[in-house]
Amino acid sequence: MRIRLHGIPAETAATLTALTQVLTIQRVSRPYPDRPPATRHRIYLDATPREDTHR
Repeated sequence: MRIRLHGIPAETAATLTALTQVLTIQRVSRPYPDRPPATRHRIYLDATPREDTHR
């Protein structure tokens, strides 16, 4: 699946860390900044559900 994270760098980093608990992250894009003067950026993830989280 493709996931877009959008926020300030600290938010996207924390969310990416949390997602690794339930997803296998296959690819993380470079950060794409919003147009100035915005302080947010977006990153895109390619991920699949982790095998060890299925019951």
